[in-house]
Amino acid sequence: MEKLRRLWRGRTMTFGVPLLLYLIGGSFGLREFAQIRYDVHKLHGKVDPALKEKLKQNTVTLESEYEKLEKSNLDNWENIRGPSLWEDSRTVQKQRREALRLKTE
Repeated sequence: MEKLRRLWRGRTMTFGVPLLLYLIGGSFGLREFAQIRYDVHKLHGKVDPALKEKLKQNTVTLESEYEKLEKSNLDNWENIRGPSLWEDSRTVQKQRREALRLKTE
């Protein structure tokens, strides 16, 4: 009985039980992680046929994007910045509207 008591209070309880719990928990976590990877890999190959058809119809080419850039007017653009963290967005917007109104008059 005394030997069991020493074993219970000794290194077995200090190091053995937490290690055993760590190993069991770790193996369970690894198994779940592997299962998630397997499920994602299995589902990755399956794509909805409607989505595939939509992707085929929406092909974007380099030429189409170049035509969009040619049509846009890049000479007359205005750099609009958002309010800084310390500025109130409503007052900044109000000031910009006022400046724009004065500019057009």
